[in-house]
Amino acid sequence: MFDFLFKRATETSAVPTAPAATPEQDAAAAATAGRRDAQTQRAAALNGNEAAAVALILESEFASVRLSAAEHVQSQPALEQVLQAVRNTDRRVAKLMQGRLDAIRYQLAEQQKAQACLDLAHHMLQDEKLTPNQVAELDRQWQVVAAVPALAEPYATARAALAARLEAQVALQRRIIDALAAVRKLPQAGLPAGEALQALERHAADQAEYQQAPEHGALPRHLLRDFAEAVEQTRAALTVPPKPAVTSGSTPSPAGAANAAAGVAEDLATGDLVPAAANGEPASAADAEAAKPAKPPKAPKQSKQPPTEVDKKFLETMEALEAALEQGQLHAAAEHDKWLREHKARLTPAQNEHLTHVRAELKRLGDWARWGGNVSREELVKAVEDLAGQKMPMSELARKVGSMRDRWKALDAVSGHAPKSLWERFDAACTSAYAPAAAHFKQLADERHANAAKAEALIAETRALAESVAADGADLKNVAAAGQRLRQMWTRLGTIDRKEKRKLDHTFDKVLAQMLAPLSEQRKVEAAKREELITEAEALEPSDRHTLDKLRRLQERWQEQAKSLPLERKVEQALWQRFRAACDAIFAKRKETAHAADHERKAHLHAREAICHELEEATFSGDDKAQLAAIAKALKDAANAWNAAGVVPRASEARINQRYHNAVGKVQAQADAIKRRAGAAQANALRDKLRLNQALENEVASDGAAIDAAEWQAKWAALPSLGNDYERALQGRFNAALEALNGKRGDYAAQLERNRAKLLDEVLRLEILAGVDSGAEFARERLKMQVEVLQSSLKSGQKPQSATAAYLQLCAMPALADARTASRIEQLFRRIGASERA
Repeated sequence: MFDFLFKRATETSAVPTAPAATPEQDAAAAATAGRRDAQTQRAAALNGNEAAAVALILESEFASVRLSAAEHVQSQPALEQVLQAVRNTDRRVAKLMQGRLDAIRYQLAEQQKAQACLDLAHHMLQDEKLTPNQVAELDRQWQVVAAVPALAEPYATARAALAARLEAQVALQRRIIDALAAVRKLPQAGLPAGEALQALERHAADQAEYQQAPEHGALPRHLLRDFAEAVEQTRAALTVPPKPAVTSGSTPSPAGAANAAAGVAEDLATGDLVPAAANGEPASAADAEAAKPAKPPKAPKQSKQPPTEVDKKFLETMEALEAALEQGQLHAAAEHDKWLREHKARLTPAQNEHLTHVRAELKRLGDWARWGGNVSREELVKAVEDLAGQKMPMSELARKVGSMRDRWKALDAVSGHAPKSLWERFDAACTSAYAPAAAHFKQLADERHANAAKAEALIAETRALAESVAADGADLKNVAAAGQRLRQMWTRLGTIDRKEKRKLDHTFDKVLAQMLAPLSEQRKVEAAKREELITEAEALEPSDRHTLDKLRRLQERWQEQAKSLPLERKVEQALWQRFRAACDAIFAKRKETAHAADHERKAHLHAREAICHELEEATFSGDDKAQLAAIAKALKDAANAWNAAGVVPRASEARINQRYHNAVGKVQAQADAIKRRAGAAQANALRDKLRLNQALENEVASDGAAIDAAEWQAKWAALPSLGNDYERALQGRFNAALEALNGKRGDYAAQLERNRAKLLDEVLRLEILAGVDSGAEFARERLKMQVEVLQSSLKSGQKPQSATAAYLQLCAMPALADARTASRIEQLFRRIGASERA
């Protein structure tokens, strides 16, 4: 209330304004504006001049000018120079420069990738062997490269050349395959011998062309070899002489038997052997005699006795012997002949003669087979002797020598036993060729034995450690390290014989398990502890404010346990993945909650900004009372809405709070201005009414002429009403003075005189309480009064009177007051009013 009543009437209600700008400040602002305009004109006139743009950016103090000039900077050196200069001063220009540099670097990287693809394509064109997989990989690399127009045409040319090479490879391979099929079909084509040989020679002539073709290096390794072998085999088949005529339709010719034996030997040896005597004379006179046309046998006489079971078996075996000779199976024929010689049967003369003829044919074919087998053995010996000069892996060398010995045995079964000298030569060649492989395999065997010895030593070491752990115990962490070390050493032992390796592995696993038994038990305990940590992590509430601290402590406990005793790698990894998943779930939930909270805080920020905007734009109309009521309601509503809005982002909290306080201060300033005007009016009215009372009382106490009550009533009515306790107190005092004019003037004047001293004491008391100087003439009375005031304040049970009540009592007290006393009252009034407002 004292904000209305005790405001100094002499204070001005005008709002202070900002000081006017000095001439120096005006000149500086004009110079800045001139520089801005000049640099803006320079930026507009750059027209792509990069050097001038860089210079303008480096010297300009205006962000808009720098950004305008930055549009003309394009080259990488200029971009780097500008970025280095404005990195920490101009964020927009730095961001623009960094974006352009990133684009240039990306373009350069893509160009390098494209150039690498082009270089690879050129290298593949120069490579002798080109495969489709290489071209496919090149296409895949080119597809992920961004378009580079400068290299697109050269790459397309190189790619077309690669496609042409692949097509040439396919065409060449298809041509050879077709020629190979045609060569293999010549013997069965039914062509005359001369025409078939001519066709074969044409294909053989094409073989040189195939080997000299530009893409021959990309052909399958076996294709040209198969073609050459097919040509030789077909030539051999076309040059074989026809079989001589035999007496019986079921008896084979000697040349066919010889060729069959030679063909078997040829397949078993090098595949490139043609018997030299196939077109010559037989190997012996018996062969020449057997080659002559045989006389047809006489018709056998019919036996009157029925054949027995042995006779039937004998005849069947003889037919099998003849069939074996037809098919060139000399070994089977020899077995049948052996059985026939061991058994006897009743044969007719014609059957005996036929058997004799078949045995002669068997002998002749056997001679041819032995001759062809010896030739094949010679070729086999030569092939074995050539192995010594060839550099091939030891396993392949051993396999090759073994296959040679198998071929020799196969020749023994077909062509009979070889001469001893030839066998010794072959055996010596095989032994010599196999010697490097034998040494290599012996070395491998020694290494396997040495590795087995190392394995035994490692098992012994493991057994000793197991006994030590069982007897004295050991640090389980050291046991785990030792187990890992032993297992790694075991895996690096090397090759051991398979049977022995199985036994050693079983023994080592058993001993190692015995050593690691305490560790395994403790690891189970530690795994259970890790499971407990996972359970605790999964049970944490993401929204709890202490969750992060708890989670951090769980992670620290996990690290401590992992350091104290590591688990097996798979178990440790699985448990860690589960624990990490639980932690990640909490962080994800908290992050989601934080995002929601951020969104909510931003919404609160927008709401508070709206409140501030309403306060900043608020206007009030009407009289002072209506405006004050509207201002109070606006401030109350704004405060309620502000408190209901909730928290805002921390970064914007200080700014929005300051804005709110400024807005509230602006509205409150309007209320304060209204209050100051009202307070000044009330204070002036109070002062005027107090003075009017004092003047009336002085008139009543004087002996002058009569007093016109109506005139004084008019003066009182002309003053504004206070409308409070002061109005009632002063109104009662004024009415008492007017009533004294009705025959009680003398008594009222005496009362006024009596109250003069009391008024002085009351004014002095209030000056002491308010700390107002009373003047030198009242020093003694003031000291005495101070003692009384102090004593009264020390008395228990007494509540000190407020300044408002004391001044209200002073205003209601009728008493005469001189000018000095009235001045003291007004001074006291201003001090009390100021203290009440404070």
